[in-house]
Amino acid sequence: MKPFRYERPSTVREAVALVEGDPGAVYVAGGTNLFDHLKLGIDRPHLLVDVTGLAMDGVEALSGGRMRIGATVRNADLAAHPEIRERYPVISQALLAGASPQLRNMATLAGNLLQRTRCPYFLNVETPCNKREPGSGCAAAQGHAEHNAVLGASRSCAAVHPSDLAVALCAVDATVCVLGRSGTRRIPVTALYRSPGNHPERDTVLGHGEMITAVELPALPMAARSRYRKVGDRASFTFALASVAVAVDLDGETIRDARVVFGGLATRPWRATRAEAVLRGARADADRFAAAAVEELSAARTVPANAYRVPLAHDTLVATLRDLCGED
Repeated sequence: MKPFRYERPSTVREAVALVEGDPGAVYVAGGTNLFDHLKLGIDRPHLLVDVTGLAMDGVEALSGGRMRIGATVRNADLAAHPEIRERYPVISQALLAGASPQLRNMATLAGNLLQRTRCPYFLNVETPCNKREPGSGCAAAQGHAEHNAVLGASRSCAAVHPSDLAVALCAVDATVCVLGRSGTRRIPVTALYRSPGNHPERDTVLGHGEMITAVELPALPMAARSRYRKVGDRASFTFALASVAVAVDLDGETIRDARVVFGGLATRPWRATRAEAVLRGARADADRFAAAAVEELSAARTVPANAYRVPLAHDTLVATLRDLCGED
C-alpha cells in the first residue's frame, strides 16, 4: 500500500480547503468503498481527510415539511429513522436492500452516493478500463457482458451505477447540498451523475474537493406511497441486476402522478420519464403498468449475455406498481 498522510480537520471549510488545494487528497468517512480501492491499487491518494468528526451527522426537520440529512449519517441510522420510514419508505427500503448490517453501520449517506462501480474490469488493475485509466480501453465491451449496462452506456464505458440509495433519492426529488471553495450549491440527485460519454472517469458533476454536506428531501406527499424493489444474484449483500424505486399519487383508481427510477440497468440512476408519462393520468391496472415498462425499456441496448435484464426490469416494475396501487 502506498503511504499517505491523514488529517482530521475541525470544520467543514477546513476540510474543503485541504482537499481542493491538493489533487492527491480525498475525503474519507466510513471508508467502506475507499479502503477496498486502496487495497486493490485502484486509488493511490497521498492525503486522506477524515470528515467523521464534523457536524454533518444529524437528521432534522426544515420549514414547509422538508427534511435535511447530514452527509455523515450512517446508513443503518437513516434506514431506521422513524420519520424517514413513515414519509419516505423507499429510502429506508433501498438502504436495507444494500450491503450487510455491518457495512450499513459504517457507511455514510454521502459515501453511498459517491461509491464507484463494481464492474469487475474496473476492480481488476490488470485489465484496461477507461473509468480507472482514461484512454486505456474498455475490457467489459469485449469480455463478460452479463452485468453491463443496457441503458446509458457509451463506446467508452458500460459500467453500471452501484448505489441503491441514489435510485431511491431520485424517486423523491431529493437535492444534494455541496460546498466548495467558491461557495455552496444545490444539485438535484437526478443531475448529480454524468453519463459516461467520452469521459467515464468522471462519475459526477462535482469538481475536485467539492463536498456533499447534506441531502434535502422535499415535502412530497406521494413519497409516503413509495417502494424499492431489487433483484440480485442472491437475497442479501448483492448489487442489483435490476431494481426500481417508485412513488405514486393515486386518486381512486387513477394515477395522478408517478416517479419511476431504475437501478442496476444503467450507468447512472435511470429516471424513467417515458414510463411516468404513460402512467400519469391513466387508470391503475396491469395493462397500463406493462405499457409503461415497455415504453421505457424500448431504449435498452443489449447483447445476448445481458438481454435477460430487460424482461427482468419489466417484471420488477410491473410487480412494484401492482403492490403500490393495490392491483391484484
